[in-house]
Amino acid sequence: MGKRVWMALLLSVVLLTTAALAGCGNGSSEKTKVTIGEVTRSLFYAPQYVALAKGFFKDEGLDVELTTTAGGDKTMTALLSGVIDVALVGSETSIYVYQQGADDPVINFAQLTQTDGTFLVARNADDAFDWNKLKGNVFLGQRKGGMPQMAGEFALKKHGIDPHNDLELIQNIDFANISAAYASGTGEYVQLFEPTASIFEKEGKGHVVASFGVESGHLPYTVFMTKQSFIKKNKTTVQKFTNAVHKAQLWVAENDAATIADAVLPYFDNVDRDILISSIDRYKQQGSYASDPIIDEAEWNNLLDVMTTAGELKARTEHKAIVDNTFAEKAIESVK
Repeated sequence: MGKRVWMALLLSVVLLTTAALAGCGNGSSEKTKVTIGEVTRSLFYAPQYVALAKGFFKDEGLDVELTTTAGGDKTMTALLSGVIDVALVGSETSIYVYQQGADDPVINFAQLTQTDGTFLVARNADDAFDWNKLKGNVFLGQRKGGMPQMAGEFALKKHGIDPHNDLELIQNIDFANISAAYASGTGEYVQLFEPTASIFEKEGKGHVVASFGVESGHLPYTVFMTKQSFIKKNKTTVQKFTNAVHKAQLWVAENDAATIADAVLPYFDNVDRDILISSIDRYKQQGSYASDPIIDEAEWNNLLDVMTTAGELKARTEHKAIVDNTFAEKAIESVK
């Protein structure tokens, strides 16, 4: 065989081998991209950051991009317009969209948190706190129409307090500015998420005296949701996504607050580790993190009760109308 023929054959083999290897590499590393829009960056969503940090989404073949969409209305707008694929936001937003007669309704498919995530903070520590102490005082609450505000009013009414007559309720301050307003002297009481509540305690600006999560009970507070059309076209992707979420839920349940804090630290580089630990522990202790992705009907009905009490519900939206638990059920079966 001539040298030129031999070289040509050798080159052909090299090219074919390289192409085959490249094809194998592409097949094994190619991942489906999914963009999440989270309503805010919060330790309340620790299992989501665990799923990212521990590679649970990647293990399912997903390339997940996380963006913070700052507010329920903006998050839902981003979802409906196709800017994001999946939203992490309160279930009430999907109800609002459904009741507006959407042709492509938003479907709740995987629950992340199962209680309200806010705490009642007072200016002074109070070991003998009683809810009646709020009467006649200024209460700096959350934005009207959102779940924190509705859960807050639900808790007040549960204790016989009329939030609009028994105290001065402030609801016109943007979410991002509530803590600053309280720190500057507005109000005797304020409704805050973690880690702000723990930071205020450490800095002596306030003290947690009660939990709205405990008072309002279990409900689908923060849920992964997407458009019905996305689910129809991407059932495998939604299943893989839900599997990863459940892996993170199990991991969070099995590990202590310090271990979880170390995992999510990259997403909270401006928060001290000890604050991360105390915040996560507080959420774990009161059972805020859902143990599985199921959005059960009893919790859904509690959500409707909270919304009805707040005067934000036109009509009760049935659980089966905009909840799909099939992905959660399969995730529980397959993820151990």
